[in-house]
Amino acid sequence: MKKVIQIAGAYIGIIIGAGFASGQEVLQFFTAFGWLGFIGTIIASTLFIFLGMNITQIGSRLQTQSHKEVVHHICGKYIGLAVDFIITFFLFGVAVIMFAGAGSTFEQQFGIPQAIGSLIMVLLTVFTCFFNVDRVITIIGSITPFLILLVIIISGYALFTADAGFTVLNTMAQESGNAAASNWMLGSVLYVSFNITCGVAMLAVMGGTTKNEKQAGWGGILGGVGLGILLILINIGMYTRIGDVGGLDIPMLYIANEISPAVGMIMSIVLLAMIYNTAVGMIYGFSARFMKPKGKQFKGFVSAVGLVGYGSSFVGFTTLVGTLYPITGYLGLVLIAAIIIAWFRSKKTASQPLKKMSA
Repeated sequence: MKKVIQIAGAYIGIIIGAGFASGQEVLQFFTAFGWLGFIGTIIASTLFIFLGMNITQIGSRLQTQSHKEVVHHICGKYIGLAVDFIITFFLFGVAVIMFAGAGSTFEQQFGIPQAIGSLIMVLLTVFTCFFNVDRVITIIGSITPFLILLVIIISGYALFTADAGFTVLNTMAQESGNAAASNWMLGSVLYVSFNITCGVAMLAVMGGTTKNEKQAGWGGILGGVGLGILLILINIGMYTRIGDVGGLDIPMLYIANEISPAVGMIMSIVLLAMIYNTAVGMIYGFSARFMKPKGKQFKGFVSAVGLVGYGSSFVGFTTLVGTLYPITGYLGLVLIAAIIIAWFRSKKTASQPLKKMSA
């Protein structure tokens, strides 16, 4: 059971990041479609459960130490190469979004200029990557339960303090102009797609830490359930307060501050910790893809990547989320399709001996 919880925690921790926990992703991919966005959250939750289970089980079966092995296994040599490139590119893209999200959080909560806030996160991230990051990420990952508790409190508060009827809220949400996709169904699929593209590396490696496929699969299922609950709760918060948070970079932080300055302060610290956790994982994973994580060369490469990421973060948090995530979501559909095909193949293979016996 301990391993199941460990895998589930890693799954939730790597996906949450800045956009998820801040409410910005949910705002663009679900809330902007009104009540249909709630159906989208259920579809997304189901996909998170199914895909998490399959990736961890494949990782366990292959005893993988890298996402490359899983990707090439399910996609084949040539498509796998393309998907590997997409994942590697997205690792850097997510790191940039984390830097921008940190800048927005520092500015919205503490009044620190966005450029300085982003720079603080870049320096912390790069410095951490010089050392063994496993222990740091494990420690920061322990903050996830606090985030879940805060999301429950904030969403509950938003629901009970809503000052508009369902019909009015639905109209306001649809007219907010925040939608990152053309319709609610596409939005929910793209949301899962870019998140799985981001999380497949960690999921594959976590699955490879156990030889028990059933154990690995349950870890993926439990993590998917946790993500689904968080997704639905955050969407409730965004939907019921769409008039207040529709134009904000960090909408969940606004509601937290409305409850109490103390709750806002705690939420901002938790948000920054989750951003830091994800940024370290993304920059380290991206850099390790090109060279062994040892020596001065690696440190120099990490520093250069951090500098480029800092410059790229000036595009803006909301703009980056609304632009990079949908693009990666479309590309990630290839990975999702390959996972589904691999699942059907495994079921077909498993049923063959039974057919022979019955014959």
